[in-house]
Amino acid sequence: MEKLPKIFVLDTNVILHDHNAIYNFQENDLVIPIAVLEELDKFKKGNDTINYNAREFVRAIDKISDPRLFNSSKGFPLGKGRGKLSIEINHPFPPELEGCFMDDVQDHRILSTTIWIKNKYPNRTVGLVTKDVNLRMKARALQLLAQDYLTDHIVEEKVAQNEARVISVKGIANDILDRMESEGVSAKELKYKKVASNQLYKFRRTPQSKEEKLPPVLARYNGRTGIIKGIQPITAYGISPRNDEQALAMDLIMDPEIKLIALTGTAGTGKTLLALAGALEQSEIYDQILLARPVIPLQNQEIGFLPGDAQEKVGPYMLPLYDNLAVIKKNFKDNSRENIKIEDMLRREKLVISPLAYIRGRSLSKVFFIIDEAQNLTPHEVKTIITRAGEGTKIVLTGDIHQIDQPYLDRWSNGLTHLNEKLYGEDLFASINLVKGERSELSELAGKKL
Repeated sequence: MEKLPKIFVLDTNVILHDHNAIYNFQENDLVIPIAVLEELDKFKKGNDTINYNAREFVRAIDKISDPRLFNSSKGFPLGKGRGKLSIEINHPFPPELEGCFMDDVQDHRILSTTIWIKNKYPNRTVGLVTKDVNLRMKARALQLLAQDYLTDHIVEEKVAQNEARVISVKGIANDILDRMESEGVSAKELKYKKVASNQLYKFRRTPQSKEEKLPPVLARYNGRTGIIKGIQPITAYGISPRNDEQALAMDLIMDPEIKLIALTGTAGTGKTLLALAGALEQSEIYDQILLARPVIPLQNQEIGFLPGDAQEKVGPYMLPLYDNLAVIKKNFKDNSRENIKIEDMLRREKLVISPLAYIRGRSLSKVFFIIDEAQNLTPHEVKTIITRAGEGTKIVLTGDIHQIDQPYLDRWSNGLTHLNEKLYGEDLFASINLVKGERSELSELAGKKL
């Protein structure tokens, strides 16, 4: 007996996450409830990615659902090797389930439509695809198949690999390590094969006695030259690395040949501080330094609902960025040349701290662009930002993939994880996960004991 294609009912958040989602279900058929189209209508206006996705999806289904070409009762074909798309009107819950959900909300209309589809096609597998965990739990309570949209998920093993990209090596002779520090050593000499460009290393020296403790040799592989070269800690605008990972990160930040960097790690590991200090140290190379972060509205209200002018609306969201700038300024006297330079850069807008939404749409040439909290961006948003980079631009994205504030992103599907996985090994890209915090004694105590 021939196996019938599955039927997947798509929730609104899947489309807002990826407007091309309907083309990623192979030969299976798709159903879009009218309730989803009603929700999408609310998102069509605006400049954010979700607004763009809503508009693009509506345009796409308008094109493929032309009644002059297809019979709507049979669904609209999505192309060779794909199934059909149907738009289904709202249906009530079956009589035995009418009392289960008292509120007449869009999520419940999507659930009731999914049940109706399941009952109409008893011989086919019917599932609800949604990025809303709570809706998945409701669906499973009704004995419905429900799953996340997994097309853009990175598997957990690869996410773990992304977090362990600094390789610790033992057993290399000390004379080779001396040469590595001074002039570099060929990867072929060490018999390393298929080394990724900008791979980071900690080479452990062999001590002469059990009591002797020697610092590791920090190094990076240059994919263009095939050389593994030792690095030395760099101080940038008064900020010095406090551990090995920070030293490796600063080396990446200060290398003009690396145009795109992903710095991950928990709060307090110095990601944004290092990036900002490195940018200020290299301010003569760039026309502008942009420091931005996505604004995550509270209770689903956009910042336009907040009182005050534009600066007052976004000011609280930008405080963490100003805090990092204040840390750098405290390294110098108030009337020092360094602090005067920072104030002058702020006044002339050569140093700009802004919500990411205000940056979108710009073409960025000769800009050092730092994007904080990048784990809250979708893969599409990250791609869009990078494609805006003009000649001479460097982009540093920082974030903690374990601390995501967007309701429909997680550590497997956010833009920062995708960047690490898809671009790893490219000459222009480098990444490092900072693991050691450099906080106060009180913070260290809380981290260990609480």
